[in-house]
Amino acid sequence: MIYSTATVPVNPQGKPRLTREQVWKGLELKARDARQFLPAGLCTRCDVTEESSTHFVRDATISGVDLREIITLDAQRKVTFFQATGPREGAIINELFEDETGDLQLKFYCYLGLRDKEPNGSEEQAEQAQFDSNNGYKAALMSTLKRTREMVAEGRI
Repeated sequence: MIYSTATVPVNPQGKPRLTREQVWKGLELKARDARQFLPAGLCTRCDVTEESSTHFVRDATISGVDLREIITLDAQRKVTFFQATGPREGAIINELFEDETGDLQLKFYCYLGLRDKEPNGSEEQAEQAQFDSNNGYKAALMSTLKRTREMVAEGRI
């Protein structure tokens, strides 16, 4: 199994401050269309195909891989991406919270396996290393906050 986590401060020194509401809006927009938040060309398709009062489904192509995710939104707090199809199974979570000093934090964590691959085999170990690397999900959190700041400055959030 792959377990990874990363937490970044929402408002590090020297960056324009974001409110919880602004970060939440960015997370919601990212859940609906990742193309706006991932590096150019990484996500080439991202369409919401179903929607209900409890969740929505998106079909996406990320890094050339087609996948379907069932996404739940816990307003102002957490976005959960359940991997319905694609190479991974499990859940990826983005959570917004205040730390013990009251500073807003954005946390990523996941618990995943690779479909049809040996548990803890070489493919899973490589995936674990990618998730934990500086180019993994910590970078994705930083990118999400950067794009959210840009959208706030543009008046889109």
